[in-house]
Parts: sequence; structure tokens; C-alpha cells
Amino acid sequence: MNKHNPIVRVFRYLRFYPLEITLNVVFNLLSVLFNLLSFALIVPVIELFFGTSTPPEVPPAFSLDRSTLTDWAMYHIYLCKDQFGIWNSLFIFAGAYLACVLLYDLSRYLGLFFLSPIRNGVLERLRNDIYHKITILPISYFAGHRKGDLISRMSADLADIEWSVVSMLQSLVKDPINVIVFAASLVIISPRLFLTFLLVLPPAVWLIGRIGKSLKRNSYKGQERLGQLMSNYKETLDNLEVIKAYRRERQRQQRFEQVNDNYSRRMLRVARRREAGSPLSEVLGTIGLGFILILGGNAVMGGQLQASIFILFVILFARLIPPVQAIVKAYASLQKGSASARRIFEIIDADERIVEKPDAVTMEGFHSEIRYENISFSYDENNVSHPVLSNVNLTIPKGMKVAIVGPSGAGKTTLADLLPRFYDPTSGHITIDGRDIRDLNIDSLRRNIGVVSQNCILFNDSVYNNITFGLEDIPLDKVRDAARLAGADDFISQMPDGYDSPVGDHGSALSGGQRQRISIARAILRNPPILLLDEATSALDTASQQAVQQSLDNLMQGRTTIVIAHRLSTISNADIIVVLDHGRIVEQGTHSQLLDLHGTYAELVSMQNL
Repeated sequence: MNKHNPIVRVFRYLRFYPLEITLNVVFNLLSVLFNLLSFALIVPVIELFFGTSTPPEVPPAFSLDRSTLTDWAMYHIYLCKDQFGIWNSLFIFAGAYLACVLLYDLSRYLGLFFLSPIRNGVLERLRNDIYHKITILPISYFAGHRKGDLISRMSADLADIEWSVVSMLQSLVKDPINVIVFAASLVIISPRLFLTFLLVLPPAVWLIGRIGKSLKRNSYKGQERLGQLMSNYKETLDNLEVIKAYRRERQRQQRFEQVNDNYSRRMLRVARRREAGSPLSEVLGTIGLGFILILGGNAVMGGQLQASIFILFVILFARLIPPVQAIVKAYASLQKGSASARRIFEIIDADERIVEKPDAVTMEGFHSEIRYENISFSYDENNVSHPVLSNVNLTIPKGMKVAIVGPSGAGKTTLADLLPRFYDPTSGHITIDGRDIRDLNIDSLRRNIGVVSQNCILFNDSVYNNITFGLEDIPLDKVRDAARLAGADDFISQMPDGYDSPVGDHGSALSGGQRQRISIARAILRNPPILLLDEATSALDTASQQAVQQSLDNLMQGRTTIVIAHRLSTISNADIIVVLDHGRIVEQGTHSQLLDLHGTYAELVSMQNL
């Protein structure tokens, strides 16, 4: 996994917005300068009313040196007073103050205006990267991760990044500029007084750092608890009928309340630590202000500092505290967001395992045979290897119908899933027409393989879009032809909107047999030379099974087919029947040949005939 700081990795997405970032920084800098200038105009007002200073007789050259800058400002203030009078001068400075405030607000708005596409763009790219990674990760990855937790990462963690990280961009740009500009102004006015403020910084930085570490740790654990909460939601929704049938509502409720309580307690700690930073910075700032008032007042009384300049120093120092607080708050938010970003990048950095070679060859049809050569496969779960297949050798000539049977857990589905590279074997290799499938382009490989499983997957879309899934611009006539071969056209035509009718969530508007026939129509439309039928009729009643079996027979015509079946009566006419047991091929032959062996297959047939 990439070891870089997750917050740094989020900020790397900013490289796609150089113009917007530049304009945001420019307008934030202008807003700070106009804000500073508006406060600086307080000095002329004080001098106009109270005349606390004696201006120099000759205008000094402009310089950032405090003494020279003060003399330059006082000379021009009193020059304006002598030329225009007190009240006219007051209107001039009031107008200048109003202009500065308006320009400050305009610059601040433009800074936020150019920040908006950055905020939305970063989140959009993060969502795209996560979704892309989800679609290319191997199926084995999802077997070891709770789907509720993954959903939590893609929703709650992304939302947390938006509010804890991306929304802080304005503070991370504007507030440091504020601190730098105001601090530089304070140094110019009185380095000695500003040094007083610096004395309280080390303990503040240390305390805020401790809070940040605790915040990051508790936030990560809190997001894990939220993942468990989302998993509990999804598990309950997916199994509501079973929960009600076995009267376990109260038990599930208690379990949910426990997980919810753990999450709430953890997030309470996060909230308390996050909110501690801002009051802490304000207390330390107030302590610094107290020392400044004492030392500054002493300097004014001793004639070392003009009263109006000291008032400006105090005002600017007071204005320095809010951006410092904002930076502290932003730091705390970043630490909280860091936990969510880490969980997001755990998905993005996940090992793809099924990797396509740079020089992968496009598979152009299927011509001779499929070979499994010394195939072994193991699942890895919690760093423990679980063997599934061991030294499997199998040859499937083109046009053959091969059935794979055996007891549950024998490795039948895994053996079939290796062919389209849903998994890669631990050892050995699979070849199509003599070429290792790992040398083939994955898209072209899967384009030549049609899959129909017992858990037929339909999307909450129209019948037409479900049948044409993976294909584009298919005429309705071809879709109807595929549906007729699958035995689906009759019931589709009777639906309210025909092929434009929605099938509902997971095909809930259809019966099991109807869903399966739409899946078969999808496979027929793709017209693949190789078929994988995984328990395609096992979940159906007898009447539906017979109808779907007819559709499957139509589908298998002229194709190389690998059939996985528990109902052995449906595969008695297979060209080859392969019997798996504990990950090994124990028998192989035709239906009659295997019955004559009086082995595992004959025993399975006997049990089903009872």
C-alpha cells in the first residue's frame, strides 16, 4: 500500500486545477490586504480627533521601517487635515474605509467562487477513482470485505473528506495568508511586543499536536464502527424475511443498538477533542494579549510608542487570533479527515491481482480447445491459505458440452470462474487455443465467454437495457429474437411497456423463471462461443425449470459449454461429465460410463433418485 500521507494524496488532486488555485490565492491575498488596510485607516481617525502626535515638517521617504513608515503616515494625515479640515478629512478616510471593505468582500467572494470548482472537482475525481477500482478489483477481494463497510467508505468517508478536508481549502489558503500578513505588520509596528506573543506558541503547538494525534486515532476507529453499522443495516435489509420467520427481531435490534452505541461513544470522543482546539488557541491568545497590553501600555506611557500605533497593534493582534483559531480548527478537521482518507485509499491501493499484461493479445474467437493444466487454487483469508483446487487437469474440445458435478464445496464454481479470470490460479495455467489466458486481453477474453448463474443479476432498469447490457445500439428486432430463443418474448410483450418496462430492484417485478430467461436472452444476444452455466436452474420450481432448460438448450446449440449442476438429470446427455471431490477430479466420462464405475457419480445419482 502507498505509504504517503492520505491528506497529501487528497491534495494531489489539486494539480488538475492550476488556474482556479492561482486565482483563489490571488483573491485571498487581495482580501487580506484590503482587510489590513481598512484597519490601518483607524489611525488617521484617531489622529484627526485627538492629535496625539507631532508630524515631521519635511515628508520622509516611504519605507517599511517602522519609524520611517510612522512619520510618513503622520505627515500625510496632518497634511490632509490642514488642507481639507477635520470633517472633510474624516469623510475622505471614511470613504476610503468603505472602499476597502467593499473590495475585501468582493475579493473574498471571488476567492470562494474559484474554490467551488476545486472542491467539487476533487470529490468527483475521488468518486471516479473509487468506482473504477471497485469495478476492476477481483471478486476474491469482496469475499473478504463486508459490503456495508465498503458502502460506508464510498459514502460516509467521502462525505467526511468533503467537509473535513476539501471544505478547509479556503481556510488553508486564506488564514495562513492572514496570519503571515498580520504578523508581518505587527513585527513592523513593534517587534518587541510581537515577541511576547511568540512566547505562548510552543505550548500551544504541543497541545494542539497531542489533540490532533488523538483525533486521528479516534476518527479512524469511529469510521470503522460506522462501517459495522452500515453492514448491520445491509445485512438486515437483505435477510428481513429470515429475521421475521425466526422471530429474531429483538436479537437483531439489541445487536444493532450495541454497535450504534459503540459508534456514538467513539464519535463523542472525536467531537470533544475536535472542539478543544479552538478554545485552547483563544485562551493562549488572550494570555498573549494581556502581556501585550501591559508592555505596550508601559511603552506608550514612556513615550516609546505612539498611542494610535499601539491601538492599531492591539486591533491587528485581536484580528490575528480568529485566523489562528481557524487554522487550529482546520488542523483538527484535517486529522479527522485523514482517517477517512486513509480508508478511501485502502480501496484505491488494494492489490488488483488480476492484472493484464502490457502486451496482452486480443482473443479473436475460439477455434480448438480449452485446457486446464495442473491447476491449483487457494483462498487467502486472514493470512491463512484455504486450498480449493489441487492439480486439476482437464481438456475441453470446441463444441463439447462438459458438466462439472460433485458435492458442495468440491470447487466446481471456482473451476469455472478461473476461465474468465474472475480469479487467477495459484499454480498451473489455463490455455485457449494453446495460448495462456493471462496473455490475453481481459475484455476480449470475457467477450468470448457468456455466463448464466443461479443468482441471475438484473439491474433496476428496463427489460431492453438488461438484455443489451454490455452492448450498444442494438436494434429491438435482434433483442426480440434473442428473447424468443430464451422463451422470454411472450411474457415481456405482455408487460405494460413491453421491452421498456422496468424490472424493479434486482428484478423484483419478475418471477424467478422470468429473471433467468432474461439472463439467458442476454447471453444469446452476445453470441459468445463459450458458455458457463452455473446452477442455472437450481433455484427454480419444476415447471419453471423445464421452461428455462428448453431456453438453455437453445442457448447451448453450437457452443462450447461448461455446465455446473446439482440436478444431475439435466446433464445426463453431456459429452463429458467431470466429478470433483475435495478439489480433485476423481471421475471423468459419459453418464453411462460413470454409472458403470459405481463410484462417486453413481452414488450422487442414486441419492437424487431416492
